[in-house]
Amino acid sequence: MRVALAVGGIGLAVAWLLALALGDSLAAASEVVALAAGASLVLSLTGAGLMVRLRNRPLAVQIWVEVMTMMLGLAAGVVIASWRMFLSPADTKAVLVILVAAGTVGSITALAMATTLNRAVGVVAGLAASLDQSGQRPCQAGPPQPIPTRELSMLAAQLSDLGDQLHASARRERSLDASRRELVAWVSHDLRTPLAGIRAMSEALEDGVVSDPDTVGRYHRTIRAEVERLTGMVDDLFRLSRIHAGLINLQVEPASLSDLVSDAVSLATPVAQAKGVRLTGQVPDGDVSVTLAIPEFLRVLRNLLDNALRHTPEGGEVSVQMGASPTEAVVAVRDGCGGIPEPELGRVFELGYRGDSARSPGSSKRAGLGLAIAQGLVSAHGGRLLVDNEAQGCCFTVHLPLPPDS
Repeated sequence: MRVALAVGGIGLAVAWLLALALGDSLAAASEVVALAAGASLVLSLTGAGLMVRLRNRPLAVQIWVEVMTMMLGLAAGVVIASWRMFLSPADTKAVLVILVAAGTVGSITALAMATTLNRAVGVVAGLAASLDQSGQRPCQAGPPQPIPTRELSMLAAQLSDLGDQLHASARRERSLDASRRELVAWVSHDLRTPLAGIRAMSEALEDGVVSDPDTVGRYHRTIRAEVERLTGMVDDLFRLSRIHAGLINLQVEPASLSDLVSDAVSLATPVAQAKGVRLTGQVPDGDVSVTLAIPEFLRVLRNLLDNALRHTPEGGEVSVQMGASPTEAVVAVRDGCGGIPEPELGRVFELGYRGDSARSPGSSKRAGLGLAIAQGLVSAHGGRLLVDNEAQGCCFTVHLPLPPDS
């Protein structure tokens, strides 16, 4: 309001000075300016009242009324000023004809501009209506319509970006929900099968059905092994829930990456030998010092090696290679699994992913959580865990950032 009053005052002052400069007396100049300003003020107040009444009407109608109010105010000022200057009838008619012609052209122009702007508002409103939380993007027929104003164009771009983000978020949510349902089904199966075996063996021992010492000992060992497997599964679920909730607390400290890789290979060697898989580790001469949580990173390497050994057939090879660049340390675990199908490559780190539907307890000791846990722990260190297919299998690569002074 203050800006409008200031601009109006400046305009009246300029009009008054212009009238004086054109040779009018002080009284005549003041009279002409006052009459024109009064007529414009009356029509402006009338237009403001109309705008209040039309506040729920389309934007094109409001813009047209606003422009016509300004034009009528200008015309009224000209007519009154002409009357006070005692123009001849011919001059007065000419002024009226000019005003009618100019008003008609101005009205058509204002209506065209208002229609164009109203169409742009419709485009923006359509974008806003398309922001569906379900992530379903509407199909747009034809090329996008141009938006004539910078503000509406910026708003449309922001709405489009927001729609893309909601769409991607909805897709991730659906994928995560499907993974959770799949995980619940798999974990339920993995819990039910060993629990049924434990129950059957414990009932056989309790009822005295089994009395042979060797068989009794085998039953006890089997029960203990199944309990340990179930304990590991529950621990995995608990650890993964803490990772997803952001509750994991990393106690980082400087460590030798070569020593960590060597320790992980040494721990996995008995498993590789029992399965008939050749396990090798390649560590460069120059050591790489990293700052990380040692137990959690060893868990990452152990999960990657467990996954590689589980999917590499007898006679195959699993290798661990370590390297570094000025900005990051890299650990690569290569296996001989034969590769992962391209459609499933992006699902490797999803909850419960195992790559097949075989659910025999003997074929897998985990509920498909190892890679998801590994990725969560690597991300907690500020790193990345990537997977790619190679000639004989696939390669899981851990990228850890190095401090600038390393």
